[in-house]
Amino acid sequence: MAQLYFCYASRCFTKIAAGSLIGLLICSVPADAGTSDVRDITVIRIPLQVNELSRNAAGAPRTRPIWWGLFGAGNGAASGFGTVGLYGQARWAEDWSYLATGQSDLKHKDWFDRLKYMRLSTNGAVWISFSGETRLRYIFENQPAFGKAGVKDASRILLRNQYGADLHLGTHVRIYVELLNAEAGGTNSYGYQLGTQRERLDMQQGFFEVKGNLLGAHVGAMGGRQLFLDAPVTMQSARDLTNVQQTWDGFRGYAIWKRFRLDIFDFWQTDKLPVGIFSNGTNYSARMYGAYSSTALPEFHFLGQKSQFFMDLFYLGYLYGGAAASIPTSQVAGLQKGTTRRDGIGGRLWGKAGPLNINLGGVYQGGRFHLSGASTSRPVRAYAINATVSYTLGALPGAPTFGVQADIFSGGNFNSTKGPIGTFGTPYVPLPYYNDITTSLINQNLIDVGPVGQYAASKKIRLQLHIPFFWRADTNDAVYGVGRVYAPRNNLHGGYIGTIPQGQVAWSITPHFIWTHDIAGTFLSKGMRCAGAKSGAYYMQTLSFIF
Repeated sequence: MAQLYFCYASRCFTKIAAGSLIGLLICSVPADAGTSDVRDITVIRIPLQVNELSRNAAGAPRTRPIWWGLFGAGNGAASGFGTVGLYGQARWAEDWSYLATGQSDLKHKDWFDRLKYMRLSTNGAVWISFSGETRLRYIFENQPAFGKAGVKDASRILLRNQYGADLHLGTHVRIYVELLNAEAGGTNSYGYQLGTQRERLDMQQGFFEVKGNLLGAHVGAMGGRQLFLDAPVTMQSARDLTNVQQTWDGFRGYAIWKRFRLDIFDFWQTDKLPVGIFSNGTNYSARMYGAYSSTALPEFHFLGQKSQFFMDLFYLGYLYGGAAASIPTSQVAGLQKGTTRRDGIGGRLWGKAGPLNINLGGVYQGGRFHLSGASTSRPVRAYAINATVSYTLGALPGAPTFGVQADIFSGGNFNSTKGPIGTFGTPYVPLPYYNDITTSLINQNLIDVGPVGQYAASKKIRLQLHIPFFWRADTNDAVYGVGRVYAPRNNLHGGYIGTIPQGQVAWSITPHFIWTHDIAGTFLSKGMRCAGAKSGAYYMQTLSFIF
């Protein structure tokens, strides 16, 4: 069976990896397990296999909190707490209290149900739930970061153990703690010193929550270290592609009425660079704050199908410095260091109209850039426009879905040292599956358009495809990747960057294991190749155990 224990030294890595591989060969997660590694190209996810006894009367997984109401529709993303199938992106978003019922058909259908609801008081008001994930991942890149990562033919092996406990002290108070251990090895590897792949035993999440009912709403406040998923995936994500997820230290307050919800938050990024045991701190140079609201518009029928739209309005503020805040100059590889404030005001209309899945959004970023060592500053005027429209052929086997995704993320001008900065800022890692799983590109100075598709080949196998074509939004601005600004400036000719076709096959074998394969190819333009960038291939295989 898979060996599920923490490893404190690199010499343990091979033993754990081998044990995990053996276990994955004999067991393996329901397709609706809620893993955030699977790209959701549709607005309302195609229903996937979950044991019917695990669904409530409305057809949603019983682990999805009932008080989400209309915001628990589809995959639950409208709630602001991430998607929840049987399992959730944020494990604390799951509600296993249904196991307290006396109905024998709902209890212990799965051996791990014994760990999901453990009564600690005679009346059941105090109870605890345990969750866990062991994930083994292999990544091959023959030209990582367009050949600019300093290595080629990179093979990386990543293993993480992430286990949590959710203690409920009655109906109004709970404490959640999640521990993480992450190991990384391989050949020609890179990026292991950034705090995103290696982590000795540390607290990944730990917060205190109080909740209840007030003014007709379900309200709550969460203070401490936590995942935050109530933001556009084009701007911020859980950073689940790496071993170490992106977490935040601070406060969040929420309120959910029948048709309206509101979220307010103020966070500092968790500092993952320290390598000691329980050594993570708070990065006070990276702050995110704001408010997010969503309105469930009236339901309607379209082409004979029940339909629902949501209208979101939000303010997302960033304060950050370091490499992410630097802006390019006209000199090759030149950068101006500084700090920046970004004030993002945006909206999103999304939902389902019969067989159509529609997602339309836009953000305007204001703010200021303060140059290091100088008293001068420059205003920020940037924007993003996003659209995805797809059509589901629900009457056909596998419910194939086809559509188009298009985005504009504004660019600036590296020849200008005065005036507004026009480059859209995304310092906190947008969802890689949205645009580029290879992370060679990021949503800055970028235009993309391309087809998307999804198909359930069987109850346990799902296929997804995205073929984006990329251009620079402004040819007077640089090409940006995750954590990097590529060196070419005026010697990069033309706006076209290239195309990165990418696909995924996800195979759910048993209720606790999933096996995914991601394949991508980078085909760069002549201008990029002449500037020294290189086309390449990308392959990622992931074996996950989850309960």
